[in-house]
Amino acid sequence: MTDKARAQLAPTGVLRAGINLSNFLLVTGRSETNDPVGVAPDMAGAIAQALGVPVKYVPFKTPGELGDQVGKDIWDIGLIGAEPQRAEKIQFTAAYVEIEATYMVPEGSPIKSIADVDRKGVRIAVSARSAYDLWLVNNIKNATLVQVNGLDAAYQKFMSDKLEVLAGLRPGLLKDVEKAPGLKILDGKFTAVQQAVGTAKANVEGAAFLADFVEKAKKSGLVQGFIDRHKVKGLTVAPPA
Repeated sequence: MTDKARAQLAPTGVLRAGINLSNFLLVTGRSETNDPVGVAPDMAGAIAQALGVPVKYVPFKTPGELGDQVGKDIWDIGLIGAEPQRAEKIQFTAAYVEIEATYMVPEGSPIKSIADVDRKGVRIAVSARSAYDLWLVNNIKNATLVQVNGLDAAYQKFMSDKLEVLAGLRPGLLKDVEKAPGLKILDGKFTAVQQAVGTAKANVEGAAFLADFVEKAKKSGLVQGFIDRHKVKGLTVAPPA
């Protein structure tokens, strides 16, 4: 199985790992050689080690840009949120980590809970094509999504246009709350963004290898070790598949 997986996942003799730089929980810095550093790069490196090949990081500014390159001989595995739209072309493992996604509102807002958000007249600022934006596109029926490119831009749009709601990952919203007084994060979550490892659907043996690797990495404590190493708050090991 490893030989067939290696042939599919590292056809050039190197595992080219697509890394989403915009997820500040999974990519926490850069190395001296300018490679991405964090839980996602560590996970890719461990997969390469299990395959017996070197790893090469292929960074992308957004998960959408990473997903667009599937099957184009740019990356062999991609570490991004597993969402239905992406799964049409990418074979994902079960999640290896999860991140809570929730909402922020101005203090004094009539929106008191997650259930209050999806109503007519409510405008939700969100980073376009993020995993939680894809969830909102599929599930929001009455509120209006205001999709902006990038996390910082979504926050600025929320503030400058006095929108009713900002959607985001809880750790990121905790940082946003510190920027300005009078903001409140709602309790609970509207979804948990599940970060997984994907490969092109044609890589059947490769996908099976990745699925097995992820389950073993969660069970053995390897994933928790990566989280601890980089001192990441707001990231939890996903439950078994």
